[in-house]
Amino acid sequence: MKYTLAYAQKLDAQDELKSYRDKFYMPRKENGEEHIYLCGNSLGLQPKTTKEYIDQELADWAKYGVEGHFHAKNPWLPYHEFLTDKMAKIVGAKPIEVVMMNTLSVNLHLLMATFYRPIKNRYKILIESDAFPSDRYAVESQIRFHGYTNGLVELRPREGEELLRHEDIEATIEKEGDEIALILIGCPNYYTGQVFDIKRIAALGHAKGCSIGVDLAHGAGNLKLELHDSNVDFAAWCTYKYLNSGPGSVGGCFIHERHAHAFDLPRFAGWWGHDKETRFGMRDGFNPIPGAEGWQLSNPPILSLAAIRASLDIFDEVGMAALYKKSVQLTGYLEDLLNEFLENEVTIITPKDSTERGCQLSLQLTNGNGKSIFEAVTKRGVIADWREPNVIRIAPTPLYNSYTDVHTFVMILKEELEK
Repeated sequence: MKYTLAYAQKLDAQDELKSYRDKFYMPRKENGEEHIYLCGNSLGLQPKTTKEYIDQELADWAKYGVEGHFHAKNPWLPYHEFLTDKMAKIVGAKPIEVVMMNTLSVNLHLLMATFYRPIKNRYKILIESDAFPSDRYAVESQIRFHGYTNGLVELRPREGEELLRHEDIEATIEKEGDEIALILIGCPNYYTGQVFDIKRIAALGHAKGCSIGVDLAHGAGNLKLELHDSNVDFAAWCTYKYLNSGPGSVGGCFIHERHAHAFDLPRFAGWWGHDKETRFGMRDGFNPIPGAEGWQLSNPPILSLAAIRASLDIFDEVGMAALYKKSVQLTGYLEDLLNEFLENEVTIITPKDSTERGCQLSLQLTNGNGKSIFEAVTKRGVIADWREPNVIRIAPTPLYNSYTDVHTFVMILKEELEK
Protein backbone atom coordinates (compact mmCIF):
# COMPACT_ATOMS: atom_id res chain seq x y z
CA MET A 1 0.00 0.00 0.00
CA LYS A 2 2.78 2.43 0.96
CA TYR A 3 4.37 2.33 -2.48
CA THR A 4 1.25 2.86 -4.59
CA LEU A 5 0.12 5.99 -6.38
CA ALA A 6 -3.07 5.88 -4.29
CA TYR A 7 -0.99 6.10 -1.11
CA ALA A 8 0.96 9.08 -2.46
CA GLN A 9 -2.33 10.78 -3.27
CA LYS A 10 -3.56 10.05 0.24
CA LEU A 11 -0.45 11.72 1.67
CA ASP A 12 -1.10 14.75 -0.52
CA ALA A 13 -4.68 14.97 0.74
CA GLN A 14 -3.36 15.00 4.32
CA ASP A 15 -0.58 17.52 3.59
CA GLU A 16 -1.11 20.68 5.64
CA LEU A 17 0.91 22.69 3.09
CA LYS A 18 -0.78 21.37 -0.05
CA SER A 19 -2.48 24.68 -0.82
CA TYR A 20 0.85 26.43 -1.33
CA ARG A 21 1.50 24.55 -4.56
CA ASP A 22 -1.22 26.71 -6.13
CA LYS A 23 0.72 29.84 -5.21
CA PHE A 24 3.42 29.00 -7.80
CA TYR A 25 3.52 28.72 -11.58
CA MET A 26 4.35 25.13 -12.56
CA PRO A 27 6.13 24.76 -15.95
CA ARG A 28 3.93 23.03 -18.50
CA LYS A 29 4.41 20.89 -21.57
CA GLU A 30 3.17 21.98 -24.97
CA ASN A 31 -0.04 20.01 -24.39
CA GLY A 32 -0.71 21.97 -21.20
CA GLU A 33 0.18 19.19 -18.75
CA GLU A 34 2.37 20.13 -15.82
CA HIS A 35 5.98 19.05 -15.79
CA ILE A 36 7.21 17.22 -12.72
CA TYR A 37 9.48 19.95 -11.40
CA LEU A 38 12.15 18.61 -9.03
CA CYS A 39 14.77 21.29 -9.63
CA GLY A 40 14.19 23.89 -6.95
CA ASN A 41 17.81 23.40 -5.89
CA SER A 42 18.82 25.00 -9.20
CA LEU A 43 16.05 27.55 -9.81
CA GLY A 44 12.95 27.94 -7.70
CA LEU A 45 9.53 28.43 -9.26
CA GLN A 46 7.86 31.81 -9.63
CA PRO A 47 5.30 32.80 -7.00
CA LYS A 48 2.11 34.01 -8.65
CA THR A 49 2.35 37.21 -6.61
CA THR A 50 5.79 38.15 -7.98
CA LYS A 51 4.38 40.11 -10.91
CA GLU A 52 2.13 42.09 -8.59
CA TYR A 53 5.08 43.05 -6.37
CA ILE A 54 7.23 44.11 -9.33
CA ASP A 55 4.36 45.90 -11.06
CA GLN A 56 3.89 48.04 -7.95
CA GLU A 57 7.45 49.32 -8.25
CA LEU A 58 7.11 49.86 -11.99
CA ALA A 59 3.94 51.85 -11.40
CA ASP A 60 5.61 53.96 -8.74
CA TRP A 61 8.63 54.54 -10.97
CA ALA A 62 6.29 55.78 -13.70
CA LYS A 63 4.35 57.94 -11.23
CA TYR A 64 7.13 59.42 -9.15
CA GLY A 65 10.42 59.10 -11.00
CA VAL A 66 13.27 59.73 -8.57
CA GLU A 67 10.82 60.74 -5.86
CA GLY A 68 9.87 57.07 -5.61
CA HIS A 69 12.82 56.72 -3.25
CA PHE A 70 10.67 58.57 -0.69
CA HIS A 71 7.06 58.47 -1.90
CA ALA A 72 6.56 55.05 -3.48
CA LYS A 73 4.07 52.80 -1.71
CA ASN A 74 7.14 50.90 -0.54
CA PRO A 75 9.83 53.63 -0.52
CA TRP A 76 12.97 52.56 -2.33
CA LEU A 77 15.45 54.22 -0.02
CA PRO A 78 14.89 51.72 2.80
CA TYR A 79 13.47 48.95 0.58
CA HIS A 80 16.10 46.33 1.48
CA GLU A 81 15.08 46.75 5.12
CA PHE A 82 11.62 45.37 4.30
CA LEU A 83 13.26 41.98 3.72
CA THR A 84 15.61 41.86 6.69
CA ASP A 85 13.44 40.47 9.50
CA LYS A 86 11.92 37.73 7.36
CA MET A 87 15.27 36.70 5.92
CA ALA A 88 16.81 36.68 9.38
CA LYS A 89 14.13 34.25 10.59
CA ILE A 90 14.80 31.92 7.67
CA VAL A 91 18.52 31.65 8.43
CA GLY A 92 18.27 31.81 12.23
CA ALA A 93 19.93 35.18 12.68
CA LYS A 94 19.37 38.55 14.32
CA PRO A 95 18.25 41.35 11.98
CA ILE A 96 21.49 43.26 12.59
CA GLU A 97 23.37 40.26 11.18
CA VAL A 98 21.59 40.09 7.81
CA VAL A 99 21.53 42.19 4.66
CA MET A 100 20.35 41.54 1.10
CA MET A 101 22.92 42.73 -1.43
CA ASN A 102 24.85 41.79 -4.58
CA THR A 103 25.11 38.18 -5.74
CA LEU A 104 26.71 35.17 -4.08
CA SER A 105 30.24 35.14 -5.49
CA VAL A 106 30.51 38.92 -5.23
CA ASN A 107 29.52 38.69 -1.58
CA LEU A 108 32.02 35.92 -0.90
CA HIS A 109 34.81 38.10 -2.26
CA LEU A 110 33.65 41.09 -0.19
CA LEU A 111 33.45 38.96 2.93
CA MET A 112 36.85 37.42 2.31
CA ALA A 113 38.27 40.93 2.01
CA THR A 114 37.36 41.20 5.68
CA PHE A 115 37.72 37.68 7.06
CA TYR A 116 40.56 36.25 5.00
CA ARG A 117 43.62 38.02 6.39
CA PRO A 118 46.61 35.85 5.51
CA ILE A 119 50.00 36.22 7.14
CA LYS A 120 53.28 34.44 6.45
CA ASN A 121 52.59 31.37 8.56
CA ARG A 122 48.78 31.40 8.29
CA TYR A 123 47.51 31.86 4.76
CA LYS A 124 45.66 28.67 3.79
CA ILE A 125 41.95 28.23 3.05
CA LEU A 126 40.12 24.98 3.84
CA ILE A 127 37.25 23.90 1.56
CA GLU A 128 35.63 20.68 0.34
CA SER A 129 37.44 19.01 -2.55
CA ASP A 130 34.18 19.02 -4.53
CA ALA A 131 33.06 22.50 -3.50
CA PHE A 132 30.95 24.37 -6.02
CA PRO A 133 33.33 25.55 -8.77
CA SER A 134 32.62 29.24 -8.17
CA ASP A 135 33.70 28.87 -4.54
CA ARG A 136 36.92 27.20 -5.60
CA TYR A 137 37.63 29.91 -8.16
CA ALA A 138 36.94 32.58 -5.56
CA VAL A 139 39.23 31.18 -2.86
CA GLU A 140 42.02 30.29 -5.27
CA SER A 141 41.96 33.81 -6.68
CA GLN A 142 41.99 35.30 -3.17
CA ILE A 143 45.05 33.24 -2.28
CA ARG A 144 46.84 34.37 -5.45
CA PHE A 145 45.74 37.98 -4.95
CA HIS A 146 47.50 38.02 -1.60
CA GLY A 147 50.67 36.64 -3.18
CA TYR A 148 50.52 33.06 -1.96
CA THR A 149 50.58 29.71 -3.76
CA ASN A 150 49.63 26.20 -2.69
CA GLY A 151 47.31 27.62 -0.10
CA LEU A 152 44.30 25.41 -0.73
CA VAL A 153 43.57 22.65 1.80
CA GLU A 154 40.91 20.24 0.55
CA LEU A 155 38.63 17.98 2.56
CA ARG A 156 38.42 14.72 0.61
CA PRO A 157 36.25 11.65 1.17
CA ARG A 158 38.06 8.42 1.90
CA GLU A 159 38.91 6.13 -0.98
CA GLY A 160 35.75 4.57 -2.40
CA GLU A 161 33.44 6.93 -0.47
CA GLU A 162 31.44 9.97 -1.57
CA LEU A 163 30.78 11.72 1.74
CA LEU A 164 33.12 13.47 4.14
CA ARG A 165 33.42 11.90 7.57
CA HIS A 166 33.04 14.27 10.49
CA GLU A 167 36.07 12.78 12.24
CA ASP A 168 38.19 13.46 9.14
CA ILE A 169 37.07 17.10 9.05
CA GLU A 170 38.01 17.47 12.69
CA ALA A 171 41.35 15.73 12.18
CA THR A 172 42.22 18.04 9.27
CA ILE A 173 41.41 21.16 11.30
CA GLU A 174 43.47 19.83 14.20
CA LYS A 175 46.43 18.99 11.97
CA GLU A 176 46.41 21.98 9.60
CA GLY A 177 44.58 24.60 11.67
CA ASP A 178 47.61 26.62 12.73
CA GLU A 179 48.27 27.43 9.05
CA ILE A 180 44.62 27.95 8.03
CA ALA A 181 43.37 31.53 7.87
CA LEU A 182 39.86 30.70 6.67
CA ILE A 183 37.51 27.71 6.62
CA LEU A 184 34.82 28.04 3.93
CA ILE A 185 32.22 25.25 3.83
CA GLY A 186 29.30 24.73 1.45
CA CYS A 187 26.26 23.60 3.44
CA PRO A 188 24.85 21.45 2.04
CA ASN A 189 27.42 20.38 -0.49
CA TYR A 190 25.91 21.07 -3.91
CA TYR A 191 26.91 17.68 -5.36
CA THR A 192 26.27 15.16 -2.60
CA GLY A 193 23.68 17.11 -0.61
CA GLN A 194 25.65 16.48 2.58
CA VAL A 195 24.97 18.86 5.47
CA PHE A 196 27.80 19.65 7.87
CA ASP A 197 27.80 20.48 11.57
CA ILE A 198 28.84 24.10 11.09
CA LYS A 199 28.55 24.90 14.80
CA ARG A 200 31.08 22.16 15.59
CA ILE A 201 33.34 23.21 12.72
CA ALA A 202 33.19 26.83 13.89
CA ALA A 203 34.17 25.85 17.43
CA LEU A 204 37.11 23.76 16.21
CA GLY A 205 38.24 26.38 13.72
CA HIS A 206 38.01 29.28 16.17
CA ALA A 207 40.02 27.28 18.71
CA LYS A 208 42.77 27.16 16.09
CA GLY A 209 42.47 30.85 15.25
CA CYS A 210 40.68 30.42 11.90
CA SER A 211 37.86 32.55 10.51
CA ILE A 212 34.75 30.56 9.53
CA GLY A 213 32.50 31.19 6.54
CA VAL A 214 29.61 29.24 5.04
CA ASP A 215 28.19 29.15 1.52
CA LEU A 216 24.46 28.58 2.00
CA ALA A 217 23.48 28.63 -1.69
CA HIS A 218 21.75 25.27 -1.18
CA GLY A 219 20.90 25.84 2.47
CA ALA A 220 18.91 29.06 2.72
CA GLY A 221 15.22 28.22 2.52
CA ASN A 222 16.04 24.50 2.64
CA LEU A 223 17.64 23.78 6.01
CA LYS A 224 16.50 24.74 9.48
CA LEU A 225 19.43 27.07 10.12
CA GLU A 226 20.64 28.69 13.34
CA LEU A 227 23.38 30.96 12.03
CA HIS A 228 23.69 33.18 15.08
CA ASP A 229 24.00 30.23 17.45
CA SER A 230 26.41 28.44 15.10
CA ASN A 231 28.91 31.23 15.79
CA VAL A 232 30.31 31.31 12.24
CA ASP A 233 31.87 34.63 11.28
CA PHE A 234 30.00 35.04 8.00
CA ALA A 235 27.74 33.36 5.49
CA ALA A 236 26.45 34.16 2.02
CA TRP A 237 23.68 32.72 -0.11
CA CYS A 238 21.76 33.21 -3.31
CA THR A 239 17.98 33.60 -3.36
CA TYR A 240 17.02 32.12 -6.72
CA LYS A 241 17.06 28.47 -5.61
CA TYR A 242 14.86 27.54 -2.66
CA LEU A 243 13.97 31.20 -2.07
CA ASN A 244 12.27 31.55 -5.48
CA SER A 245 13.41 35.10 -6.31
CA GLY A 246 14.11 34.62 -10.02
CA PRO A 247 17.23 33.95 -12.11
CA GLY A 248 20.32 35.84 -10.98
CA SER A 249 18.50 37.70 -8.23
CA VAL A 250 20.13 39.53 -5.33
CA GLY A 251 21.80 37.40 -2.67
CA GLY A 252 22.08 37.63 1.10
CA CYS A 253 24.82 37.98 3.71
CA PHE A 254 25.22 37.15 7.37
CA ILE A 255 27.91 38.70 9.55
CA HIS A 256 27.89 37.65 13.17
CA GLU A 257 26.77 40.21 15.72
CA ARG A 258 30.15 40.20 17.47
CA HIS A 259 31.57 41.98 14.41
CA ALA A 260 28.73 44.53 14.25
CA HIS A 261 30.76 47.37 15.75
CA ALA A 262 34.23 46.21 14.70
CA PHE A 263 34.70 49.21 12.45
CA ASP A 264 38.44 48.62 12.29
CA LEU A 265 37.94 45.42 10.30
CA PRO A 266 39.20 45.81 6.71
CA ARG A 267 36.45 46.00 4.13
CA PHE A 268 35.70 47.31 0.66
CA ALA A 269 33.43 50.28 1.27
CA GLY A 270 30.60 51.88 -0.68
CA TRP A 271 28.15 54.68 0.00
CA TRP A 272 25.20 52.41 0.84
CA GLY A 273 27.16 51.03 3.79
CA HIS A 274 27.65 54.56 5.14
CA ASP A 275 25.68 55.92 8.10
CA LYS A 276 22.12 56.55 6.91
CA GLU A 277 21.81 59.90 8.67
CA THR A 278 24.76 61.44 6.82
CA ARG A 279 24.81 59.28 3.66
CA PHE A 280 23.72 62.17 1.46
CA GLY A 281 26.15 64.60 3.00
CA MET A 282 28.48 63.48 0.22
CA ARG A 283 31.59 65.10 1.72
CA ASP A 284 31.92 62.94 4.82
CA GLY A 285 34.49 60.23 5.35
CA PHE A 286 33.20 56.67 5.40
CA ASN A 287 31.26 55.93 8.58
CA PRO A 288 29.95 52.35 8.38
CA ILE A 289 26.50 51.32 9.56
CA PRO A 290 26.73 48.88 12.48
CA GLY A 291 26.10 45.25 11.50
CA ALA A 292 25.86 43.57 8.13
CA GLU A 293 24.45 46.68 6.45
CA GLY A 294 27.86 48.30 6.82
CA TRP A 295 29.24 45.93 4.17
CA GLN A 296 26.89 47.26 1.47
CA LEU A 297 28.39 48.99 -1.54
CA SER A 298 25.66 50.29 -3.83
CA ASN A 299 21.95 50.94 -3.59
CA PRO A 300 20.22 47.65 -4.45
CA PRO A 301 18.10 46.82 -7.53
CA ILE A 302 14.54 47.37 -6.35
CA LEU A 303 12.85 45.15 -8.97
CA SER A 304 14.93 42.19 -7.82
CA LEU A 305 14.23 42.93 -4.17
CA ALA A 306 10.51 43.08 -4.97
CA ALA A 307 10.69 39.54 -6.38
CA ILE A 308 12.50 38.33 -3.27
CA ARG A 309 9.93 40.04 -1.06
CA ALA A 310 7.09 38.20 -2.80
CA SER A 311 8.65 34.86 -1.92
CA LEU A 312 9.73 35.82 1.61
CA ASP A 313 6.16 36.78 2.44
CA ILE A 314 5.14 33.21 1.61
CA PHE A 315 7.98 31.79 3.71
CA ASP A 316 6.97 34.02 6.60
CA GLU A 317 3.40 32.79 6.37
CA VAL A 318 4.39 29.12 6.38
CA GLY A 319 7.44 29.21 8.67
CA MET A 320 10.63 27.20 8.35
CA ALA A 321 9.56 24.71 11.02
CA ALA A 322 6.57 23.55 8.97
CA LEU A 323 8.56 23.56 5.74
CA TYR A 324 11.38 21.54 7.25
CA LYS A 325 8.94 19.03 8.74
CA LYS A 326 7.38 18.38 5.32
CA SER A 327 10.82 18.34 3.69
CA VAL A 328 11.95 15.49 5.93
CA GLN A 329 8.76 13.53 5.22
CA LEU A 330 8.71 14.16 1.46
CA THR A 331 12.41 13.41 0.95
CA GLY A 332 12.07 10.34 3.14
CA TYR A 333 9.21 9.11 0.95
CA LEU A 334 11.36 9.58 -2.15
CA GLU A 335 14.12 7.58 -0.48
CA ASP A 336 11.69 4.80 0.47
CA LEU A 337 10.39 4.53 -3.10
CA LEU A 338 13.88 4.41 -4.57
CA ASN A 339 14.92 1.70 -2.12
CA GLU A 340 11.77 -0.31 -2.80
CA PHE A 341 11.78 -0.20 -6.60
CA LEU A 342 15.36 0.60 -7.62
CA GLU A 343 17.62 -0.60 -4.83
CA ASN A 344 19.95 -2.42 -7.21
CA GLU A 345 19.87 0.21 -9.96
CA VAL A 346 20.28 3.45 -7.99
CA THR A 347 22.77 4.46 -5.31
CA ILE A 348 21.78 7.40 -3.13
CA ILE A 349 25.03 9.13 -2.18
CA THR A 350 23.29 11.73 0.04
CA PRO A 351 23.40 10.88 3.77
CA LYS A 352 20.60 8.62 5.02
CA ASP A 353 20.29 10.59 8.26
CA SER A 354 17.69 13.32 7.70
CA THR A 355 19.63 15.67 9.99
CA GLU A 356 22.58 15.49 7.59
CA ARG A 357 20.71 16.50 4.43
CA GLY A 358 18.10 18.87 3.10
CA CYS A 359 15.50 18.00 0.48
CA GLN A 360 18.02 17.01 -2.21
CA LEU A 361 18.91 13.39 -2.98
CA SER A 362 21.87 12.79 -5.31
CA LEU A 363 21.49 9.63 -7.34
CA GLN A 364 24.10 7.53 -9.12
CA LEU A 365 22.95 4.84 -11.54
CA THR A 366 24.83 1.59 -11.16
CA ASN A 367 24.60 0.72 -14.87
CA GLY A 368 26.85 3.64 -15.79
CA ASN A 369 24.35 5.20 -18.23
CA GLY A 370 23.31 8.02 -15.96
CA LYS A 371 23.39 10.82 -18.53
CA SER A 372 21.35 8.92 -21.12
CA ILE A 373 18.78 7.86 -18.52
CA PHE A 374 18.56 11.43 -17.27
CA GLU A 375 17.87 12.64 -20.81
CA ALA A 376 15.19 9.97 -21.29
CA VAL A 377 13.50 10.95 -18.01
CA THR A 378 13.63 14.59 -19.08
CA LYS A 379 11.82 13.75 -22.31
CA ARG A 380 9.10 12.18 -20.18
CA GLY A 381 8.40 15.53 -18.54
CA VAL A 382 10.64 15.47 -15.46
CA ILE A 383 12.69 18.59 -14.83
CA ALA A 384 15.63 17.63 -12.63
CA ASP A 385 19.35 18.35 -12.66
CA TRP A 386 22.41 16.54 -14.01
CA ARG A 387 25.83 17.22 -12.50
CA GLU A 388 29.09 15.91 -13.82
CA PRO A 389 30.54 13.44 -13.53
CA ASN A 390 27.63 11.09 -12.71
CA VAL A 391 24.86 12.46 -10.48
CA ILE A 392 21.17 13.15 -10.99
CA ARG A 393 20.07 15.66 -8.37
CA ILE A 394 16.44 15.42 -7.28
CA ALA A 395 14.99 18.09 -4.98
CA PRO A 396 11.38 17.62 -3.83
CA THR A 397 10.79 21.15 -2.57
CA PRO A 398 8.20 21.26 0.22
CA LEU A 399 6.59 24.56 -0.80
CA TYR A 400 5.30 23.28 -4.13
CA ASN A 401 6.17 19.62 -4.67
CA SER A 402 3.82 16.77 -3.85
CA TYR A 403 4.07 13.12 -2.89
CA THR A 404 2.47 12.35 -6.25
CA ASP A 405 5.33 14.20 -7.99
CA VAL A 406 7.82 12.00 -6.19
CA HIS A 407 5.95 8.77 -6.92
CA THR A 408 5.49 9.60 -10.61
CA PHE A 409 9.18 10.43 -10.98
CA VAL A 410 10.29 7.12 -9.48
CA MET A 411 7.93 5.18 -11.74
CA ILE A 412 9.23 7.01 -14.82
CA LEU A 413 12.83 6.36 -13.77
CA LYS A 414 12.00 2.69 -13.16
CA GLU A 415 10.43 2.34 -16.61
CA GLU A 416 13.38 3.97 -18.35
CA LEU A 417 15.87 1.77 -16.50
CA GLU A 418 13.88 -1.33 -17.44
CA LYS A 419 14.16 -0.36 -21.11
